[in-house]
This record gives sequence, C-alpha cells and structure tokens, in this order.
Amino acid sequence: MKGIDLVKRFEQFAPKDIAVKGDPVGLQIGSLNKDINKVMTTLDVRPEVVDEAINNHVDFIFAHHPVMFRPAKNLDLSIPQNAMYAKLIKHDITVYAAHTNLDNAVGGMNDWLASALNLSDVQGLSFMFNKYDQDFYMGRVGELTSESTVIEFANTCKKIFNIKGLRLISNTPTKKIKKVAILGGDGGKFYHDAMHKHADVYITGDVYYHTGHDMLADGISVIDPGHHIESICKKQLLKLFNTWNQQYNWGIDIVDSQINTDPFTFI
Repeated sequence: MKGIDLVKRFEQFAPKDIAVKGDPVGLQIGSLNKDINKVMTTLDVRPEVVDEAINNHVDFIFAHHPVMFRPAKNLDLSIPQNAMYAKLIKHDITVYAAHTNLDNAVGGMNDWLASALNLSDVQGLSFMFNKYDQDFYMGRVGELTSESTVIEFANTCKKIFNIKGLRLISNTPTKKIKKVAILGGDGGKFYHDAMHKHADVYITGDVYYHTGHDMLADGISVIDPGHHIESICKKQLLKLFNTWNQQYNWGIDIVDSQINTDPFTFI
C-alpha cells in the first residue's frame, strides 16, 4: 500500500481542517505516494527515534508532534535537527504528523486521556468550532468513579501516567473532588474553561509560572503531569492502525516507538 492510503483513512477520523489554525499538521518529510511496509507511531520525532526507525526498517513514521514547527533556515548538517532531516531523507522515511487535529478529534487524544482516568459522563471542554455538522472541542471533562482529595488524585495520576513526579497547583490539596477536566499538552490558557464547566481539578501540562499564580488566585486546583502524558498516543494509534490494517487488508507491519522522549527527569 502507499502512504496516502493510510493518511486518507486517518483524515476521515481526524481531518486536517479541525486542527488549530497555523498548526503545521500533515506531511512533514518524504512522499505519500511511495509504497510503505512498516509504520511506527511516536509522540515525538527525535534523533534517537529516527535511529530506532532505521534499525527496525520502518519506512513511515506517524507522529503526534510536528517535526518542523520552525522551518529550517539552512541545511547546515552540524545542526542536530538538520542532520536528523538529512538522515530521514537518506533512508527514504516518510514522516506525517497529526497534532491538534488529533487533539480535537472525537475518539482522539483527549478522549484517550479521559479514558485513562476512567472518567464517566465525558463532555467536551473548550469549544473550537462546528464542522461537518459536528462540534469539536479541545480537552474533556468528566466524573471520577468515586470522590478523592486533590492530593490523592494527584498521586493517582502519577500511577496512571507512569511518572515519578508532577506539579500541583492548589490552595486546597485536601479538598474532596469529583469532576475532572483534562487537556493534553500545553493547556494552561484553557483553565477558565475548566472553571466554567465546574471542574474541581484541571489536568494539563507546561503550566506557565504566572499562569500558576492566576490559577491559585481563581481558586482552581491544577495538576501538571507534563506534556509527555500524550505518549499515550503511541499505543492508541497502534491499536487504531491495526484495526484498519485488518479491515482493509493493508498487509503492513505496525509498531510503536519504545523510546522515551520526555526531556525531563525527576531527581
């Protein structure tokens, strides 16, 4: 099969035009018109992930985070990012990225995160737009199966997302909570939407220092487990693609990256 066959099916699930305006989703490097035999899902495309793909004879990388957020100003191969691009081209590896379109998709990133927390009565958090006669939202909000305190739930999040540490922003860590909002990635600016939906706690990554002050002043508890919890996409995309692989008889191999691309280590 050709790369375009996978992309066309995926874009029925998460069309590019439900991405945030200006988000560089879609084809990143290579050609969608060449035959593919082995696909690898990943959160990030980093040099070590590219080496993993080469070692595993992967010819198509499907990533959540775009490779080329910032266009290259030159092709100086002493720059690691440029060297990575050159290696991908040399080994004829196509790279495709689905970022905020996967975040906004029904059944996509934020639904996967809500499911990991076992939330019920899940609804959209922050309205983005209506397209295809459907409302699309960034983030999700739902109910815990049982009440917990903020601090207890923060520790539960560490276990669920398999992380050694997180940041807690709360004036009331012993307060009982039931309603939870979550938005994968850098979602600090959406915390007012969590308040408007009456969430007791909001989970998102990369909370800015001064935004943290504002959250405290507004009285909402926020759990920042980091951006890397979106690595849940690796297994979920693997599962989704394997379903389509069988359904459409694509006959390709699909693997998920085993590389941890979280740049932060808790010590």
